[in-house]
Amino acid sequence: MSRKLNQGTVCVQSGYVPGNGEPRQMPIIQSTTFKYDSSEDMTRLFDLEDNGYFYTRLQNPTNDMVAARICALEGGVAGMLTSSGQAANFFACFNICEAGDHMISTASIYGGTYNLFASTFRKMGIEVTFVDQDASEEEINAAFRPNTKLVFGEVLSNPGVRVLDIEKFVRVAHGHGVPMIVDNTFPTPVFCRPFEWGVDIVTHSTTKYMDGQGVQVGGAIIDSGNFDWEAHAEKFPGLCTPDPSYHGITYTEKFGKLAYITKATSQLMRDLGAIQSPQNAFYLGLGLQTLAVRVARHNSSARKIAGWLQTLPEVKWVSFPELEGDPEHERQQKYLPDGTCGVMAFALNGDKAYVGRFMNHLKLATIETHVADCYTCILHPAMHTHRQLTDEQLAEAGIDPAQLRFSVGLEDPDDIMADIRQALDAAKL
Repeated sequence: MSRKLNQGTVCVQSGYVPGNGEPRQMPIIQSTTFKYDSSEDMTRLFDLEDNGYFYTRLQNPTNDMVAARICALEGGVAGMLTSSGQAANFFACFNICEAGDHMISTASIYGGTYNLFASTFRKMGIEVTFVDQDASEEEINAAFRPNTKLVFGEVLSNPGVRVLDIEKFVRVAHGHGVPMIVDNTFPTPVFCRPFEWGVDIVTHSTTKYMDGQGVQVGGAIIDSGNFDWEAHAEKFPGLCTPDPSYHGITYTEKFGKLAYITKATSQLMRDLGAIQSPQNAFYLGLGLQTLAVRVARHNSSARKIAGWLQTLPEVKWVSFPELEGDPEHERQQKYLPDGTCGVMAFALNGDKAYVGRFMNHLKLATIETHVADCYTCILHPAMHTHRQLTDEQLAEAGIDPAQLRFSVGLEDPDDIMADIRQALDAAKL
């Protein structure tokens, strides 16, 4: 077909095309190893001279088919699956950073990612400077150092659901000759394709909407192929100078636009092994088939519930960018005009004890460390996902102590609102 396919069709049709007499559904290649006819065949694989599979710790056909589907949805040139979204963010940054390097991240990001950058990366010798995502370009520019290698942000922040000004951060990052990496988990490529705004690399926690059922933990990294590593070769020696662990291969010279993902697979996955299991990749592939349909329902229900929450005296504030009075609304209209996601943040007028009682009285919405699947779920960031952060770090990340993260599921929105209403009433007693 010559015309560009819509995202709903890409969700169903991309990544795997069966041949005559082959299974209609993407097969699970549940094997650790793969047979070859000669020693020379295997040698060429280990030398990166041929494409193929020899050990599932590095690559697996099922994983690659699913990664290709996500890559098609994002409009990238290459992608890979990881064992979790956390592993995806780690690999995406560590692929171009090493001890002695520096990177910049927005502060309003998922608590686990914040800890990864602020604590674990520091132990590895990588310094991270956090900036307010509403900072001016001058303020962001001031955070750069000679050894800065990348800028990171979330298209929609978790848990605050704040909209990243993508073009601003891309402009600053590219002005310093470094790539912009964004986590696109909440909007998914159905609602936002960051590459169209100049982003270079996209990550996902596929555990969330892409799966949609809460049955697999996984992540994905997709490369746009647009960043010119060679133009800034002195900043990225791992990509632009010979790799002694592969007989002196220089990734940018040998693989061109595939250099970034090839290095992440052949080096990081080889040495760290954070591979997604083929079984989990199969579940993810099933979830992707219905992604466009599901996120539309999640989003429409969330929009209705967020508007209703605004009218309640028990609610202090609601953060959902599609609401006209939301401070993020103008930015949402620019970057996510068709919708955001099914997640919102809101705070109650009350202390932590009241918030706890409210949560404990919910019957449909479950208290769980998850978000963005078919079940409505809730958690208290300050007490749960961001519990390791200090009060100062919570404030820096924009987390209100009374804030709740609310993920609207696929239940009827009227039933969800009735559940909230009874829990608010019960919490007063």
